[in-house]
Amino acid sequence: MYLGIDIGTSELKALIINTHGEIVASQHATLSVQRPHPHWAEQDPECWWQACSEVLAGLRHQFPLAWAAIRAIGLSGQMHGAVLLDAGGKVLRPCILWNDTRSAPQCERLRKSYPRIMEISGNMIMPGFTLPKLHWVAENEPEIFSRIDKVLLPKDYLRWRLTGRFVSEPSDAAGTLWLDVSRRDWSDELLAITGLKRLQMPELVEGSAISGRLQPTLASEWGLSTAVTVAGGGGDNAASAVGVGAVNPGDAFISLGTSGVIFVVNDRLRADPQCGVHAFCHALPGRWHQMSVMLSAASCLRWLCNLLSVSESQLMEEMAQLSDEQVRSAPVFLPYLSGERTPHNDPDASGSFFNLRHETPRALLGYAVIEGVAFGLADGLSVLGDARHHIQQCSLTGGGARSTLWAQLIADVLQLPIVTHPASASGALGAARLAWLADGGLEHEVCLKPAVQARYQPDETRSAVLQKRLCLFRELYIQQQQVRSLLPA
Repeated sequence: MYLGIDIGTSELKALIINTHGEIVASQHATLSVQRPHPHWAEQDPECWWQACSEVLAGLRHQFPLAWAAIRAIGLSGQMHGAVLLDAGGKVLRPCILWNDTRSAPQCERLRKSYPRIMEISGNMIMPGFTLPKLHWVAENEPEIFSRIDKVLLPKDYLRWRLTGRFVSEPSDAAGTLWLDVSRRDWSDELLAITGLKRLQMPELVEGSAISGRLQPTLASEWGLSTAVTVAGGGGDNAASAVGVGAVNPGDAFISLGTSGVIFVVNDRLRADPQCGVHAFCHALPGRWHQMSVMLSAASCLRWLCNLLSVSESQLMEEMAQLSDEQVRSAPVFLPYLSGERTPHNDPDASGSFFNLRHETPRALLGYAVIEGVAFGLADGLSVLGDARHHIQQCSLTGGGARSTLWAQLIADVLQLPIVTHPASASGALGAARLAWLADGGLEHEVCLKPAVQARYQPDETRSAVLQKRLCLFRELYIQQQQVRSLLPA
């Protein structure tokens, strides 16, 4: 048996798979995000450990036989977060998350002063990445910066708690801007720009390699063998790719979770940092990937439902009853509730509705939101370069994949076939598969594409209307940029 643990933004998930690749158990625990100031997003790493302990205790209690047979653990997690430890292993401040944009001024200065960052890292300097977060800490919390002994990514903090070892792997490390992505190794030059040294970084192993063993005290406490190993694992999207079998060049998937991601596998580094596309290492050796990222996706629908005091399922049901005529004249929604990454790299972008009327029902607001997210994905796809021409179909994962309406809309907007899989095809599944590989599993047997739940073909009859609305969507963003200066500072 193999255990996969995934630290998301809104929940921590864990599952167990057997040697046939079947999921035999799963559990999750909710996480919350703290936003003490505008543009800030933080979590306490101790909450991850508490959630992990709670989830693993649930698995052990409900599935004792599967639990006792666990041979290896894999880790997946939200990328870019900055966990800062002192020499005694104390967390110095709350983790600054991937969707925190406070470091925008630092990014601007870094782009002007250090163009080598983009050259070596293969990525545009954005507030979401870890390097500018550390510049913010150095400038605003110098006493904390001076005490930093280790900088860890979220899943690697969990690994340290599990194994006592400071280790990461290239897919997650690529999202820091400290990695030489082509060489899959830390860049001393990039670390020096931040006033850091290699000794303050974790060791690197590949995602499918062993990173350490479960600490004996934990193994004893949890009723597991002391021989249990912990694999390198992967950043959440790279791990999800392993979970849906996106491991060969041209394989692609869309993640519709808190953020929205289009992920395409490459056999070499294909960097184009100026257009905002991420070029990262895959969680498997000898492979890379390109990724467009929008900061708010399914979280937009969650936000709207909270405002309207309606469940997502109820609102989706109401959306399904809308006529074609209603949809054609629906409001247009800009999904930039947390700013935006690809392709705009605009932390100040904001969400908005256009074309509201007295008679606008809440179902049309819901439709506008899911359509706006689909349009944001289309913007991301448009800057993927040659890679987008090799995509034959996209797997759709994440919470948003549960909606047949949304899946069809994405197929119609992107003009690509979309397939969905059982809801378990996630970062946690990919993490479990990486654990299996680290335990000697063969890639062609482990990294299979999961069963297809449903297929969605683009509806050509809707193309003209959607393309017209996409043009309006893009024009509204341009207009927002033009009038933003009138907003109060």
